[in-house]
Amino acid sequence: MIAFVVRRLLQSILVMLAVGFIAFSLFNYVGDPINNMVGQDTTLEQRQELRERLGLDDPFIVQYGRFLLNAVQGDFGISYRHRRPVAELIAERVPATLELSLVAAVMALFIGVPMGVYTGLHRRGFLSQVFLTSSLIGISLPTFLIGILLILIFGVMSQDINLALGFSLVPQLPTFGRGETVQLGWWSTGFLTESGLRALILPSVTLALFQMTLIMRLVRSEMLEVLRTDYIKFARARGLPNRAVNFGHALKNTLVPVITITGLQLGSIIAFALITEQVFQWPGMGLLFLQAINEVDIPVMASYLMMIGFFFVVINLIVDLLYFLVDPRLRADKAVAAGHQ
Repeated sequence: MIAFVVRRLLQSILVMLAVGFIAFSLFNYVGDPINNMVGQDTTLEQRQELRERLGLDDPFIVQYGRFLLNAVQGDFGISYRHRRPVAELIAERVPATLELSLVAAVMALFIGVPMGVYTGLHRRGFLSQVFLTSSLIGISLPTFLIGILLILIFGVMSQDINLALGFSLVPQLPTFGRGETVQLGWWSTGFLTESGLRALILPSVTLALFQMTLIMRLVRSEMLEVLRTDYIKFARARGLPNRAVNFGHALKNTLVPVITITGLQLGSIIAFALITEQVFQWPGMGLLFLQAINEVDIPVMASYLMMIGFFFVVINLIVDLLYFLVDPRLRADKAVAAGHQ
């Protein structure tokens, strides 16, 4: 087990070095940040002085080495646009992105898995067909369009719909911002205020819808495959009740692929939350990254991709450890390999 973890950690370090190299090399060719930092009246001498002060005239390998060395120490440089340390900017935005991603992931998991189990066990039922049809909509529509439709219904048309119906059916929800937040040390949370919770509803639903439908269809396909296996038929032949067969045997054996997809999708939720954050003006890391692209703020862009790569590496490491705990075949293979040695 220790050797397995050490090997994964070494692989993670190599991945982070590769991500840092790609991010830093790409962003060094997206434009000249000096043009966005100074006015039109700035002389060439002043521009050159600023370029030398920022180290932009140094060779690429020197800039990359300096970036990595500072990143290991938690120093991601100074934002060209905000004139503040990038670490401070990210620390301010991380709570918003992580809370949004966490709520979306929990929603996708706790709704998608039961729907997948139900459609797998009742694949010809009317409600199953409704779930499958709805999942096609969730997979087909792009995230930004889902967000715009939710804003249109719950933010713009809700009052008109309620007036036409004569009673309140569609609640009016906040369509931008994070609402009121509470500071818990350096962490800001909207979970403790009513406006914060209301502001979280539309963006979290938007972000969770695609992941929820993906998990539902994955669980359904895995359940259908497992239910056709011989050991499930043998369990039924022994007279075990359907609940024990379906949930004690079939569902348990769908956990490995579900863990894989759920882990990877959690990383995707964090990485691609920038689209949802842009639509709802959610003050998270994704919105900061998009603003940095417009301003050619290289330290912010490189640091954002490094952080996203770090999240993916950590999540994949956790997924690998869960594999080891959930699937006894992996432990058996390790034991056999150790015995041969």
